[in-house]
Amino acid sequence: MHIETLAEAATETPVRDSAPSTAHANNAAQRSFALTPPHAPATMTITKRDGRREPVDVGKIVRAVTRCGDGLNDIDPMRVALKTIAGIFDGATTRELDELSIRTAAAFTAEEPQYARLAARLLAGYIDKEVSGLGVHSFSQSIVLGHELGLINDRVRDTVEANARKFNDAIDTAQTQRFEYFGLRTLYDRYLLKHPQRRSVIETPQQFFMRIAVSLTENPAAALELYRLMASLDYIPSSPTLFNSGTRHEQLSSCFLLDSPQDSLTDIYARYGDVAQLSKFSGGIGQAYSRIRSRGSLIRSTNGRSNGIVPWLKTLDASVAAVNQGGKRKGAACIYLETWHADIEEFLELRENTGDEARRTHNLNLANWVPDLFMQRVEVDGDWSLFDPYAVPDFVDLWGEAFERAYVQAEQQGLAAKTIKARELYARMMKVLGETGNGWMTFKDASNRTCNQVGPGRTVHLSNLCTEILEVTSAEETAVCNLGSINLAQHVALFDDGKPVFDFDKLAETVRVAVRQLDRVIDLNFYPIESARRSNLRWRPVGLGVMGLQDVFFKLRLPFDSTEALQLSTKIAERIYLHALEASCEIAEQHGAHPSYAETRAAGGALQFDLWGITPSDTAAWDALKQRIAEHGLRNSLLIAIAPTATIASIAGCYECIEPQVSNLFKRETLSGDFLQINRYLVDELKKLGLWTAETRDAIKLAEGSVQNVAGLPDALKVVYRTAWELPQKALIDLAAARGPYLDQSQSLNLFMESPNIGRLSSMYMYAWKAGLKTTYYLRSRPATRIAKATVAAAPAPAYSEQQALACSLENPEHCEACQ
Repeated sequence: MHIETLAEAATETPVRDSAPSTAHANNAAQRSFALTPPHAPATMTITKRDGRREPVDVGKIVRAVTRCGDGLNDIDPMRVALKTIAGIFDGATTRELDELSIRTAAAFTAEEPQYARLAARLLAGYIDKEVSGLGVHSFSQSIVLGHELGLINDRVRDTVEANARKFNDAIDTAQTQRFEYFGLRTLYDRYLLKHPQRRSVIETPQQFFMRIAVSLTENPAAALELYRLMASLDYIPSSPTLFNSGTRHEQLSSCFLLDSPQDSLTDIYARYGDVAQLSKFSGGIGQAYSRIRSRGSLIRSTNGRSNGIVPWLKTLDASVAAVNQGGKRKGAACIYLETWHADIEEFLELRENTGDEARRTHNLNLANWVPDLFMQRVEVDGDWSLFDPYAVPDFVDLWGEAFERAYVQAEQQGLAAKTIKARELYARMMKVLGETGNGWMTFKDASNRTCNQVGPGRTVHLSNLCTEILEVTSAEETAVCNLGSINLAQHVALFDDGKPVFDFDKLAETVRVAVRQLDRVIDLNFYPIESARRSNLRWRPVGLGVMGLQDVFFKLRLPFDSTEALQLSTKIAERIYLHALEASCEIAEQHGAHPSYAETRAAGGALQFDLWGITPSDTAAWDALKQRIAEHGLRNSLLIAIAPTATIASIAGCYECIEPQVSNLFKRETLSGDFLQINRYLVDELKKLGLWTAETRDAIKLAEGSVQNVAGLPDALKVVYRTAWELPQKALIDLAAARGPYLDQSQSLNLFMESPNIGRLSSMYMYAWKAGLKTTYYLRSRPATRIAKATVAAAPAPAYSEQQALACSLENPEHCEACQ
């Protein structure tokens, strides 16, 4: 159904003739009084998009809002219409009134989630008007205009021109009604292509999805298949793919991993250039720095002493801020340092808000690349030796037993620059995590022990910006990965008995299409630097992830920490890995295995669960697949990585990746504005129980989005709708560890602690290491900024420590959209 914008609808009726002379006389009389009454509605006018002024017809506004509310039975469209009418002033533009109606509907979301759907429908109509105002009435016309404006490349233009009718007929405008307001607003503000001069969008949401589909596939049939998947919000590629598909610069990859510079001035500055080029095209960057000599190390060529890694990182910090991502935001990078490096203590201070600013890097994220030996010595309260990389250059490329032998030998030879208690350093790591959320714990040996690419002369030296990518790197190869995420919420079906069940058959089909799309990106991609192109074509890694796991648990009424939730999450991970390998093997049958397949562990018959020592559930299916892989190989060396999905999950209208909800009611601050979010599953359940009342809403607001102490709610409901702050973090780690044997890369695992302290953090990360996790991501602390409670009884404001305030500044970070 075409959704008509409110203000345009208000001018559709014929304008009655007025008597100019009478109106002039009335105006003259009114000017003789101090107080001038407002214009009568019959004479008030609005300014249309083409500049014409026409009288307002408020009845049309009411009918337009009502039409947008069709099927939304729990809202009152008249409330929105009346507030819009109240905002009319003489000469108001149609854009202003449309925006007013959209904001008004969105403001009622906390009271009734269906208002978010109404706001989305109103916004959809607004977008339709904006696009049609440019003379664009079909998908093919949007592509032609985009090409004329220099936005769309020749390949996509030619494909669309050759199949215009097929693509135009396939556009399903009804799918736009799937959007929540937050998602559609994000798409409109940040993703739809805009006219360079007018700054109005040149494509609708469905035309946008079709453009992505056409640009990422080999033929029209495949394009329509991918379009249907995205239009239904079953699967969404990562932001770089959405931003750049079909454009003149198709930089579609999400993540870039740079090995540590060699310990030379020339190589360090060359890597600055690489980082700048990758940042320019919206790449999220991980870089190791463990080869650079430590402070005080002798520089033989000048007989001077090194200043260590901090000045180099300070320079990189400034470069990351200066070279932004596609003109949209500052660059984003994470620096990895091995725990034995002699500058580790100074490294941990880089994000502090006090101290010498010359030794602070506020634009860089930090991660610890931790060997098992360090955690073992923490456990037994042993000593830990710190080394200058110049004295032990082989440490960086060693892991497991080989690293441990070399490390102990170096200690015995007296090569250590300093020796401290392992627990003292570990406590400093925990302090940094508690205060800033940064200094992520990532584990070197687990990452190498289970990576399909690792072999003689090939080591994983770091992860990426968001800790879900694990690939080998070297001076000649910059690792690259392309991401996309399956919306698990869309894979819960109602069967004959009306009971919701997870649909594994649909999941299999989604995985198959997604893997083909991700593999296609490798060949289409624009590579900012040659070492990235070389690596990606050699290994052809992709990162298929998920989002909406919390939605699945809500739909099935499973507590996040229940045994049933653990079993379902693990089964989902296993099936995705199985079907992804099947798809990659199928592509290998058609186009051949990736060039380095013979060097991988898969070529030797070892898949991810074998490297974990785990037996999968469906052994017959796995045995058959292994035989097929042995015959044809794999097109992709790596397939699964669960990325953070803050932005694309917003578009899809689901919860982020594998995370629990942070609140049942909260305000989200993004570059597109502030949005009130409410748990619609909770609201639906409370409605069925007759408990969704003004009193309940106020109680949830006062409780900062928690339902645990709201009187009158069933205990079973409270268990299901706990927030991340109310769940045991052991459950999150157990879920991550159980899906680990089916993730050949890793997962962006945030952990949550309302009031972090060193003791609790120490136990939590020790448990994560023992569980076999490869990486962890942010430590989230409770946000200091709370929901405004102007309409409910005031509650005492809780006191927050400075440490909590620092950690809270990282709530909902948007440093990089590469993985999202």
